[in-house]
Amino acid sequence: MNCVRSHSAWTLGAKQLLSGLLVVAALALAGCGGSSMSPSSALSPPVSSKQSPCSSGCGTAVVSLTDAPGDFVSYIVTVDALTLTRSDGSVVQTVPTTSQVDFSQLVNLSEVLSAQQLPPGQYTSAQLTLDYSNADIVVSTASGNVTVPTANLINGATGSAITGPIKVTLSFGSNPLVITDGTVSNLAIDFNLAASNTVDLTASPPTVTVNPVLSASLAPASSKQIHVRGPLVSVSAGSSDYVVNVRPFSDDQAEFGQFTVDTNASTTFLINGTSYTGSAGLSALAGVSAGTLTTAYGTWDTTTNTFTASVVHAGTSVAGVSGDAVTGTVAARSADTLTVDDALVFQAPVSSASGGTQSDDPLHFAHQVTVTVGSGTTVTAEGETGTLSTADLSVGQRVRFTGTLSSNVTGTSLDATSGTALLKPTRGTGLYIGTSTGGIAVNLQSLGEVDAGTLLFTGTGTSSATDASASNYLVGIPSSFSTSVLAVGMPVQFTGFVTPFGAAPPDFMANTVVSYAQAHAELHANWTSPGTTTAFTALSSTQLVIGQPALVSAMTHTIRIGDTMIDASTLSGGVTLVPASATTSSSSSTNGSSTDDGGEDLAFAIAHQSSDSIDTFGTFADFTSALNTDLSNASVVGIWANGLYGSNGTITVNRVYVVLNN
Repeated sequence: MNCVRSHSAWTLGAKQLLSGLLVVAALALAGCGGSSMSPSSALSPPVSSKQSPCSSGCGTAVVSLTDAPGDFVSYIVTVDALTLTRSDGSVVQTVPTTSQVDFSQLVNLSEVLSAQQLPPGQYTSAQLTLDYSNADIVVSTASGNVTVPTANLINGATGSAITGPIKVTLSFGSNPLVITDGTVSNLAIDFNLAASNTVDLTASPPTVTVNPVLSASLAPASSKQIHVRGPLVSVSAGSSDYVVNVRPFSDDQAEFGQFTVDTNASTTFLINGTSYTGSAGLSALAGVSAGTLTTAYGTWDTTTNTFTASVVHAGTSVAGVSGDAVTGTVAARSADTLTVDDALVFQAPVSSASGGTQSDDPLHFAHQVTVTVGSGTTVTAEGETGTLSTADLSVGQRVRFTGTLSSNVTGTSLDATSGTALLKPTRGTGLYIGTSTGGIAVNLQSLGEVDAGTLLFTGTGTSSATDASASNYLVGIPSSFSTSVLAVGMPVQFTGFVTPFGAAPPDFMANTVVSYAQAHAELHANWTSPGTTTAFTALSSTQLVIGQPALVSAMTHTIRIGDTMIDASTLSGGVTLVPASATTSSSSSTNGSSTDDGGEDLAFAIAHQSSDSIDTFGTFADFTSALNTDLSNASVVGIWANGLYGSNGTITVNRVYVVLNN
């Protein structure tokens, strides 16, 4: 079923959004790229006393939160509440307590916020309340990462500094969220960082103008991992699953419904520092007490309405349970002292025995943290088994440390000598140089989510002559991967673990490799008001071509592939957007490689500034037909597209948004 042309109100002064960047389409719900959910016995009634009462005929609403990328190293704000409004006007609190959220960590992840039982009916809108009073926002600039003072956070609706909570209302229009007796419905909310924030780097320090923009669907993106956190309720060995009370993010008290986590033979477990696989891990989980905190990463199957975990952590293996925590990238190492950059710092709750509680703001960003490890540090790797040591903590590796935090005039430090170090799968991006022994060589652009130029590779090699080099970084690859899909000078992404300290080459061992032709790409182009009337040199049901002259005249004209940027204005043929099919737009992993297209839902939209409306379409043909009509009396202000980057500036898109000045 294709979407008909529909209008929905823009939120929070959308005329000022994005300096011409595109507003995300209001919804991609059932019949417009979303899908309804059928009954499942996998979810149990909630037990928390803080939720809205539901006496009879209730259904379960699984609400998850994710984020589209933006130029932010950290974007920590407080989510004060998330409510759903029914067609009769009644309001249900699905997340009634405050919680700190770092939206920059949700770019490749969806967090389950709640699995509440709700009264039956049609829910027509959602409202998310964001509090910026203690925001910790860090932007990436050419000269390094810069923290934005809260006084420099501007409310786009008023043009003045943000002084109070911002409430964002998302209307579901003619496609409401339907809750019926005994069914499971899914509401996936996407907070688009790029669309919601305009960063002015000419100011010193930078300013960020905030116009929160949300989109939603009735199914979470299958291209992203889903994360669920909460204390253990029960374990069922017979059905290979366990149940938790949902407790999202860093919350240490609230519980928002019960959620069942399925496991299988390949699920890896890390329980109180010990690794297990499959049924052995589930048996070990059954041996811990109810109420033990757990986290799981996995995927949602929309056919069976089940969540299956690939990785499960429990007990002291969960961040913050056994002490303070620091998650970041090792930028340098000298003996047992590590320098960790771009760190997310978590301060553990104070022991109740001492009369203390968790801080209202347990999360904050630190540009750099000094971490000390030793023989007493327990080292493990997410999704991996085997014995590891502190030698596995090398430069460029993404790691979550636990220990004891301290701060002084020289900065923040963490003593992990009696703590833990969990190696996280680490992503690198760069430009392909060619093959090397057992792998490939790349001109490294970023590693572990930090700029490669900030990494000090001294000591990483078996000798100083073999220390890693960003200009010729050696990546070991799976034997099944064919380098024929790589092109010299073009971007390549890889994910895996850094070679142990002092053991390079190779410098990195990848388990997945993504060529530029398979990589998720985003096009950003915007023009000063009143826009351009010559943006497109071709416009049909099968393609949309943005000409090079128009791109040259644009204020912004970039194609982002991971952390790599391509100047679209240098492409002699311009940029060609062709529609993806439902098959080509879904993620896959084959032959040691993987695709990363950022989502399988097809969504196209035209935003009209003057009329404060958004037209959404389910097919590329309907979208281009309407766009062709609209261009007879309108100029193009902005274009945002998402898809797979191919040769000669072609992007196979699953999402395109165009802003017009009419």
